[in-house]
Amino acid sequence: MGTMTWADVMANPFLKDLPFKIELNRWGRIEMSPASNQHGRIQSEIAGELSRRPGGVVYSECSIQTTDGVRVADVAWISDERLAEMGEVTPFPRAPEICVEIMSPSNSWGEMHIKTGLYLEAGAREVWVQGVDGQRTVMGSPVAS
Repeated sequence: MGTMTWADVMANPFLKDLPFKIELNRWGRIEMSPASNQHGRIQSEIAGELSRRPGGVVYSECSIQTTDGVRVADVAWISDERLAEMGEVTPFPRAPEICVEIMSPSNSWGEMHIKTGLYLEAGAREVWVQGVDGQRTVMGSPVAS
């Protein structure tokens, strides 16, 4: 199969139950990232933390259309207002206000900076990069709306 759309990826029965995260790059090619149980635990903890914020909802494995294809934030918080504007579409055409990436040992800081830039460019106000060691880096965009 050549290039794919996000709808193609979601509809493909062979990709449905893969034990890793899938993203679609700008050329319609699948990129895969394995996730550990520790990654899943941290993802759940961050989702719990963000769920206490009023005025929005939390998504895990949130697909977002970026200028570099569909990227999937590990956790995202989207305001009720932004969600009402976009609706429950997949992928979101605009990033939620807060996007979180959990940095796995296989990730580089270069990759994280690229993803951070893509989310900010797509409208995120903050991007959190959470290390499995507990360190969190928060990057924001004063011009994002």
